[in-house]
Amino acid sequence: MEVMLPDGRALRADVVGQDAGTDLAVLRVDSTLPWARFGDSRRVRVGQVAIAIGNPYGFQHSVTSGVISALGRSLRSQSGRLIDDIIQTDAALNPGNSGGPLVTTRGEVIGINTAMIRPAQGLCFAIGINTARFVASRLIRDGRIRRAYIGIAGQNIDVPRTLARANSLAVSSAVRIASVEKDSPAARAGLEDGDIVVAFGDVAVTGVDDLHRILGDEQINKAVDVAVIRRGERRTIAITPVESQRD
Repeated sequence: MEVMLPDGRALRADVVGQDAGTDLAVLRVDSTLPWARFGDSRRVRVGQVAIAIGNPYGFQHSVTSGVISALGRSLRSQSGRLIDDIIQTDAALNPGNSGGPLVTTRGEVIGINTAMIRPAQGLCFAIGINTARFVASRLIRDGRIRRAYIGIAGQNIDVPRTLARANSLAVSSAVRIASVEKDSPAARAGLEDGDIVVAFGDVAVTGVDDLHRILGDEQINKAVDVAVIRRGERRTIAITPVESQRD
């Protein structure tokens, strides 16, 4: 892998780590280079000017501008995992902009350009720089992102009102377990096909994406009570997630 610089130099780059779940990677080059200053994506406001830099279709160092259209969007990565806290902008992005910075008028990086929706116009997205900073720090430290694993396949379902009232549930949707992997934490804890997961610890579970968010590295090897509905009755089952060995 090589990094091409504006002055024409090509430097060898080593991949420190990559995370398909957030569409981010960290590269290392053996050289001292200028760097951009990070901003704070929590301070970004809808309507402020945003500038995207990249190499769309090979046109190097192209700059487009627009505004921040929305904050707090969610976008699914190619791995299937949901990326949260996405910035939406109408600054034009095209293939080749991915990985480039989204900056303010002061040159502070507030996002990493990641996707656009075809054939729509003005629907472009960037990963918030606070997310990118966290992911980069973990990749530099560990070479990968550690996530927890319990070993279930699930599907989103609507919870019937009668079932919700009977079990004092505050959610209208949940996750039905479609299958439990053999010898997984879920299997050892006693979770079964057909169980409806409604809470993980103190956090309500309204869909599979909630479980993706919850199962971060802080849950690894930490016992937690999972609330499920089994044959119409609410039960609490203790489970201890382990570290995922998947990408």
